[in-house]
Amino acid sequence: MADQAPRPAREFVVEADGGSRGNPGPAGYGAVVLDPVTGEALVEAAEYLGVVTNNVAEYRGLLAGLRAAAELDPDATVHVRMDSKLVVEQMSGRWKIKHPDMKPLAAEAARVFPPARVTYEWIPRASNKHADRLANEAMDAGARGEAWSPSDSTAELDAAAADRAAPAGRTAGSRRTGAASAVAPAGTEGGDGGEPAPDGGGAAVGEPLARAGRGRVDAASLGAGTRAATGTGASAIGTSGAGAPATGTSATGTSGAGAPATGASGTGASAIGTSGAGAPATGTSATGTSGAGAPATGTSGTGASATGTSGAGAPATGAPGTGASATGAPATGAPGLGVAAETSGEADVRAAKVVASPGWGPPDMGAPATFVLLRHGETPLTPQKRFSGSGGSDPSLSPVGREQAERVAASLARRGTIEAVVASPLARTRETAGIVAARLGLEVAIEEGLRETDFGAWEGLTFGEVRERHPADLDAWLASPDAEPTGGGESFAATGTRIAATRDRLVAAYAGRTVLLVSHVTPIKTFVRLALGAPPESLFRMELSAASLSAVAYYADGGASVRLFNETSHLR
Repeated sequence: MADQAPRPAREFVVEADGGSRGNPGPAGYGAVVLDPVTGEALVEAAEYLGVVTNNVAEYRGLLAGLRAAAELDPDATVHVRMDSKLVVEQMSGRWKIKHPDMKPLAAEAARVFPPARVTYEWIPRASNKHADRLANEAMDAGARGEAWSPSDSTAELDAAAADRAAPAGRTAGSRRTGAASAVAPAGTEGGDGGEPAPDGGGAAVGEPLARAGRGRVDAASLGAGTRAATGTGASAIGTSGAGAPATGTSATGTSGAGAPATGASGTGASAIGTSGAGAPATGTSATGTSGAGAPATGTSGTGASATGTSGAGAPATGAPGTGASATGAPATGAPGLGVAAETSGEADVRAAKVVASPGWGPPDMGAPATFVLLRHGETPLTPQKRFSGSGGSDPSLSPVGREQAERVAASLARRGTIEAVVASPLARTRETAGIVAARLGLEVAIEEGLRETDFGAWEGLTFGEVRERHPADLDAWLASPDAEPTGGGESFAATGTRIAATRDRLVAAYAGRTVLLVSHVTPIKTFVRLALGAPPESLFRMELSAASLSAVAYYADGGASVRLFNETSHLR
């Protein structure tokens, strides 16, 4: 029997908290294990502890969070975020542990994972809402003489609602952004009397002593008070039926005039290398409409039927989607890319649950460079389905496109994982990036390599117009990645070479960080294609909506993992 492939190692974020109503007093803890890219809650843990101190409750929360992560993957790497400076500094080795109640808990926490695979970070209390609410739920349950019940917990939605209500200017340091650690003076948290270790520490702002009334919770093992948070299935890269070349449909889900639309769809997207150019398209959008005379057949990755209206009497047929997911498992028509029939905050929580697979790589690889790939919002050319590359009129966003950028900015602020923003130099990407970066409190860096393909003489034309004027050149372009658009445009092969070089440059510059790359259809699809090792023709079998999000993680050994594709729940 052939050797099995190595088991994938994963990365987790653990947020934990603990509190005591009296210090010492009735106490509890809460902990949540998160996906580092989307903020998806994978497991929640909470427990009422009886009468203990704040510090004991905090350590119990840490221990529960680490054990929950180990249950998911004992070979994972873990980044712990807590609003307890005492625990963070002691577990990081910068402060000594003097209190006899703390020492055994710290030693037990240090044994869950090898120390080299766990990092610690202090975050403000306002950024630790999810764990804080879990802890309070557990203490409230204890006051009623009950155990915390995962099925009754509303901590995740409560935290999302609180983030929505927070001032926009606070988003850069909000939940899960990874605010910089600040070292507190010795002994400021609950009187443990910890002091800086000989090789660490340094003075900084202390944390308030009074924390009575904060509710928190701990489950010493996964058996007590834990919940696995299951996400909805999500179609990743759609597959094409009938073997027809496809360049996607616009955000309205219409296909180009006379162009058959076959394959699988996320939520409806614009054409490859265009701002919705009416090239032959893979799949239909959730609206299921097709262009004049073009039957639209395929599946919808959102689980919505592709059946809808079509132009010029052509039937539009399809079925609820069973799109291929990034893990290779069928999405089986699940709500997929963030169906949101609730409030915007609840929809954002749902949207965070579409990640298809964990990262790959041995545990000593460290955190990957994660690129969250955002396609710019609509321009005036997008609904007209015109080729719009880097050699044309360089349009700005339309009012619809600006609204899309505002919505994705709000969604990314709630998720709180973006550490830097990099954009293509074209106007539509710079404008989209500027709106998002302003909401996140970040600056925008410009990267020339992220620009769209140059479509030469096809710039500003529809697919039908190109077919009429340059039929031979169009056929060659659809048949070979080495073919250039009429008039000396850029081939897909040349675009692939450019994106590979850009990828390597950015991976080196942002190692271990989560970066938002604001780019265009062809570059984003090329990032995904290269990560999957897919052939060039796969570009014609993906659809990418305006203002959609995708994500790829890159590891130190050169491996890559596609984690998200064409997510648009934030636009609904």
